[in-house]
Amino acid sequence: MESPAEILFVLIWIGTVALTTAFWIWMLIDCAKNEPRKGNDRIVWVLIIVISHFLGALIYYFARRPERIRAQRQ
Repeated sequence: MESPAEILFVLIWIGTVALTTAFWIWMLIDCAKNEPRKGNDRIVWVLIIVISHFLGALIYYFARRPERIRAQRQ
């Protein structure tokens, strides 16, 4: 029989995996829909996000997304 601590660990692990996967999908969709079509930026960012999964999504979120949002406001 599993202890309550093991069950809690599994639930936290499942929750973390679900949240990181949801974040990854959100960044992938955001990139595919909102990156400018000029040049190869969209393709490169989609490949970065797909290949490096959560790390690529984090890089996109902190490096590219704010820059793109600022450019769209102008």
